[in-house]
Amino acid sequence: MNRKQKKMLARILTAAAMLIALKLIPVTGVLQLALYLVAYLVIGYDILKKAWRGILNRQVFDENFLMAVATVGAFALAIVSRSGDYVEAIAVMLFYQIGELFEDYAVGKSRRSITELMQIRPDYANLKLADGNIKKVDPNEVKIGDLIVIKPGEKVPLDGIVREGSSMLDTAALTGESVPRAVREGEEILSGCINQTGILTIQTTKEFGESTVAKILDLVENASDKKGKTENFITRFARYYTPAVVFAALALAV
Repeated sequence: MNRKQKKMLARILTAAAMLIALKLIPVTGVLQLALYLVAYLVIGYDILKKAWRGILNRQVFDENFLMAVATVGAFALAIVSRSGDYVEAIAVMLFYQIGELFEDYAVGKSRRSITELMQIRPDYANLKLADGNIKKVDPNEVKIGDLIVIKPGEKVPLDGIVREGSSMLDTAALTGESVPRAVREGEEILSGCINQTGILTIQTTKEFGESTVAKILDLVENASDKKGKTENFITRFARYYTPAVVFAALALAV
């Protein structure tokens, strides 16, 4: 967990502990309301802040506004009815924040995985020239049929077939397997692997744009775009859903 997530976890635990304590402590009246409000603000002050900011920016109808209306409305109903039952408002906010914590943790974990995945992008390729010399070039400059040399510790920049040498490859970035794979002359090799031992000379079979590593990176980028479209749809849907729920709740209350 990062610092923000640890802070949220502390707030959740504090609010939950206060909620349990208030159920056990025999307090009533204004003092009871004040203590419940403290617990409510501990767990929900950021949601109220975001809802108010949305109102100022004329972006009212979102999940923060809905949570604010629902929980403040629950407090108002408890005060008007003099029931003293403020648990529902705090519980709703508490469960919402728990869900947000799990979501934030999952997103953070996905981002770390993507960051690790992006490290398989090759920075260069050792192009073997006609005179036998080696020249570092951008992987996009390598054509199908060119010979490239991969030294120990370097990433395999393009897909190809081994023409000279033998080595052990770390394929964990592609397959998740921790056991190195042995390759020798005549075998196919995929980009994104890391050469561990010997020097390899491979003849490329695909350009960089069609290589395995390029396709993986492209899938990651497209997945991010699709997620953004889904989130935009939910935001648009919330503009209609939120006021409908609010008006329905007011109608039932009346």
